[in-house]
Amino acid sequence: MTALDRVARAFDALAAAGRPEVWTLVRPRAEVEADARAVDRRVAGGATLPLAGTVLAVKDNIDVAGLPTTAAHPARRDPAARSATVVELLRAAGAVVLGKTNLDQFATGLTGSRSPYGAVASAVDPERVSGGSSSGSAAAVALGIVDLALATDTAGSGRVPAAFNRIVGIKPTLGLVPKDGVVPACASYDCVTVLAGDLALARRALAVMIAASAADPSSRSWPADVRLAAPPAPVVAVPRPADLAVVHPAVRDAVARAVQTLARRGVTLREIDLTAFLAAARLLYDGGLVAERYAAYGPYLADHPEGADPTVARIAAAAGTVTAAQYLHDRDQVARLRSTALAELDGCDALVLPTAPEHPTLAEVAADPVGTNARLGVFTNFVNLFDLCGVAVPLGPTGHGEAGLSVLARAFDDQVALDLAALLTEDERPADAPVAEPVVPTGVPVLVFGAHLRGQPLHHDLTRLGARWVGPVGTAPDYRMLALAGRPLVYAVAPGTGGELAGEEWLLTPHALGQILLSIPAPLGLGRVRTSDGRELIGFLGQPGAVPPPDHPGGPIDVTHLGGWRTAIAAGAVPA
Repeated sequence: MTALDRVARAFDALAAAGRPEVWTLVRPRAEVEADARAVDRRVAGGATLPLAGTVLAVKDNIDVAGLPTTAAHPARRDPAARSATVVELLRAAGAVVLGKTNLDQFATGLTGSRSPYGAVASAVDPERVSGGSSSGSAAAVALGIVDLALATDTAGSGRVPAAFNRIVGIKPTLGLVPKDGVVPACASYDCVTVLAGDLALARRALAVMIAASAADPSSRSWPADVRLAAPPAPVVAVPRPADLAVVHPAVRDAVARAVQTLARRGVTLREIDLTAFLAAARLLYDGGLVAERYAAYGPYLADHPEGADPTVARIAAAAGTVTAAQYLHDRDQVARLRSTALAELDGCDALVLPTAPEHPTLAEVAADPVGTNARLGVFTNFVNLFDLCGVAVPLGPTGHGEAGLSVLARAFDDQVALDLAALLTEDERPADAPVAEPVVPTGVPVLVFGAHLRGQPLHHDLTRLGARWVGPVGTAPDYRMLALAGRPLVYAVAPGTGGELAGEEWLLTPHALGQILLSIPAPLGLGRVRTSDGRELIGFLGQPGAVPPPDHPGGPIDVTHLGGWRTAIAAGAVPA
């Protein structure tokens, strides 16, 4: 589908939905179509655009050049001079911006009802809330109007709406996605996130969004030892039953079924104590940290009371009374709780929790706006305080609205969280099927032939370093394989005079590749290997002059004719 065709479908869906409260502004159709034609021309010219043919909604606390950034306050009408870096990145990848979406004012709320533009209902259960603060963004995706939406997440604002609208939300590690051009809500913990109808598209968009930015002083880059994949036998933490007492029974049942799906797919479950996590969650609004809310927009609301949401205005006014001593005390308390909480996660790759304990109706929120909002954040508020990343996946209807599960992981373990979320959202794949590319762009393709193959003795050397399986691969017919003391030794020969050898392609970070190089014994080393599909990959190669010639008494055995190490083992030519 061309970008122009997709835009036509977006405007048709917009008209059919009849949901004006989802939007604060929709761009004129002629402007959107002009952007779509520009994308189609780039594709026709040979450009590779990973998001070509997708339509994007932008939460209205994120700048788009030429459009106002209201943060759901009608007095904020001045157009932005430039787009936020994250918007520029998505547009450069081929996404076309349709408009700006409604939100809880100044991104303060988890219900989607604190806006003068109207409360946003769930796209799949219109008696219930859409969730906030990214209410319009989530509804626009779930209604099929757009493919992708930008959201922000400070206390769960990109995850709760994902659960309530049956879509996927990815909250990356703080600082990986630039947040210049974003109206702050709580600057130390704000994060730009992405919403999509499925994990594959959300993952593809996130890979585009991650970039270091000089315009964002909190910007961070991937560390050298980042993991490119979840381990083959992951360990996932789950809460004690006592910690789920606040969860509605229907939601609890849906979560239990999802957890059992993880177990069936090879995940080891480990029960942990959530006390420190939940204590930190309460500090975000009930303690001194709320002072950052006042710093972000309190003075503006005091000067512009017209159009202010009453609940947001009260929160900001109260936040202005927090003393510096209280703020610093609670920052220190968060640090202590984080240390305790991460100790609970020792030995675990991730933590899974209900995204929200309940899915309230619009009427329930109207009757108790503060209490209901506070309950929704019990499993989300601590995530950014502890510098965790997360993926929110839908679990579907429960009879009590919608339920969702969040897969949470340590900072920079974003790919680990994504891989574990895929166990819940994607069909089981054959063992040799290729997997999705990682969002971490630093992987080096490496070809392995023998003891590092899956199921072989040194395979753990790859997985402990976070290497990522790509798929099976074969060499050009330019190599020979020897069995030397029960281990394979592959070396290059004149082109066409060797055999085609089966191997596996893995992605390793440069750091991991260096660690592997230090661990392999002579006469093995790393060199360039030509593959059967014409590429050159780094692979494990040896020098034949360093060992006795093949078939020498007590020397190596030439197993090239068997086509690979696994077939050599199966044929009994070498020990298993």
